[in-house]
Amino acid sequence: MTKELERPLGQDRRRESTRGWGFPGPARIGGLSLAAAVVAAGGYIALQPDRFRTPAVEVRTVAASDTGEAGTVAIQTTETPPEQPVSGVKTPGPSIIKLSPDDGAAKNVIVIRDPSAVGQDLRVAHLPDRALLEQSESGPLPVRAADGRRAVDVYARPWSGARGARVAIVIGGLGLSQTGTQEAIKKLPPEVTLAFAPQGNSLGRWMQAARRDGHEIMMQLPLEPFDYPRVNPGRNTLTTEADTQQNISNLHWTLSRTTNYTGVMNYMGARFATDRAAFAPVMEELGARGLLYLDDGSSARSLAGELAAKSKVPFAQGDTIIDETRDRGAILGKLDQLEATARAKGYALGTGSAFDTTVDAVATWVREAKKRGIEIVPVSAVAADPEKRN
Repeated sequence: MTKELERPLGQDRRRESTRGWGFPGPARIGGLSLAAAVVAAGGYIALQPDRFRTPAVEVRTVAASDTGEAGTVAIQTTETPPEQPVSGVKTPGPSIIKLSPDDGAAKNVIVIRDPSAVGQDLRVAHLPDRALLEQSESGPLPVRAADGRRAVDVYARPWSGARGARVAIVIGGLGLSQTGTQEAIKKLPPEVTLAFAPQGNSLGRWMQAARRDGHEIMMQLPLEPFDYPRVNPGRNTLTTEADTQQNISNLHWTLSRTTNYTGVMNYMGARFATDRAAFAPVMEELGARGLLYLDDGSSARSLAGELAAKSKVPFAQGDTIIDETRDRGAILGKLDQLEATARAKGYALGTGSAFDTTVDAVATWVREAKKRGIEIVPVSAVAADPEKRN
């Protein structure tokens, strides 16, 4: 018994096989050499090009100036080293680069039209595109880029491009109240378009906050109403009595208040919108600068649609003003009417102001409407664009 207890552990095990790593002496050395040779050969093979290896895939976003159609994505199936972004900072994931229009670019490339790719990347949506700006006495003004790009395209919020029922909602009056503006940006879903009053304060800051949250934005253009000046839209109102130069100067003042908007919408203007001589030069200026025009639909006699088509201005018209009665139930009723219109004709557009009641009602209704299959889209998604007609 004592001897058994004193025996070292493992001494009674059967001798293991002497194959492979168990070879003594020269045999062990030979085994090690063989293993090293196998590893070296494997490394050499791994480093060689493999014709059976899955080719690298790069997603490439194509600008409208490259192909004539915005929202084009090219998937290249050849193995090429990733290119660096414009900023020079290397980012993980697929490299997003511009497709070269060279003659050989079509080889091994599949072109896919992706409607949701239209518009600026929301991560940098608050940064103005310098190619779309010119400096003036009033400040920065929107212009068409040298390659033909327009603010209405570059600053548009992407949407699905689907043919289902679509509702666009535009809430104006942003910038007039600091607290109200902050709450509207915070509470309203990003699909809702926001319109800024040119008389507002800190418009650059609020523009950036709205764009970072994904909103498409517009500027409100004060136009002469009936009973002016007793009813006054505010500073730098465009009027029927002013000459063209003065109205264009007032237009430039409004346009220079901030950047990154797709277009303008009327603020009042029932009289101005019926005066062809006063309104036509303004619409021509908007067309030359690549901007959209939204008519809130409050005046049945407005010439906006006719003049917009003549000046190649993307045009949208509101179906209803949702908060003429500032009551939550009434506002929700107007929004339900928009839904019915959208189901009947494909889309509908409503406008309102950034009152607390309006903002809360719209935020609630949008959440429920999405569950019913309604797509909430920016105003640019329902605008008729003369430059995009087939």
